[in-house]
Amino acid sequence: MSRRIGVTQRCVDDDRTGERRWTLDSRWCGFLTACDVVAVPLPNDVDAAVHTAHELSLDGFLFTGGGDLDGDQPERDLTERTLLALAVQDGRPVLGVCRGMELIATALGGGLRPVAGHIGTRHTVTTEKGERVVNSYHDLAVDGLPAALDATAWCGDVVEAIRHRNAEVEGIMWHPEREPAPDPQDVLLVRRLFEGARR
Repeated sequence: MSRRIGVTQRCVDDDRTGERRWTLDSRWCGFLTACDVVAVPLPNDVDAAVHTAHELSLDGFLFTGGGDLDGDQPERDLTERTLLALAVQDGRPVLGVCRGMELIATALGGGLRPVAGHIGTRHTVTTEKGERVVNSYHDLAVDGLPAALDATAWCGDVVEAIRHRNAEVEGIMWHPEREPAPDPQDVLLVRRLFEGARR
């Protein structure tokens, strides 16, 4: 049975209509389908997101990328931090992608620092299982890894992936949804993380 995963969304202001919108890259649909995951978009409203998670018995959460932390998406920051605490408490898995990984790291006590040469490029990362080439769209990196997290991938001195020592929480700085076709390594990562989710 496919796992139901709550997926967080970017906040976007539409200047033409004056609307505050929550958006999701359409490419997530194809990638998560390849991972045998049913995506449930979550609102950037703490109470509504937690209610949805409980009512639908969501099996875990995906914190997507897009935008900076502590910037113009305060409702998203608060929602994701609340969902992270809920997930750790309930034993639900979480995957943070790019901004989502930054949120996990900072929520657990880490910091961020500027990095150059990581926007709109491809580079090699060293993982626990060897090297691979990934995309890169970030200008910040984790600075001071919290005690609860281990680094699992690097590009030079930049941490590119993390894993929680005591919870099913992981993060990656690349965007698996932005590849022309789902990368088997990313599909395996998602399946491994969420396949043991409660249900």
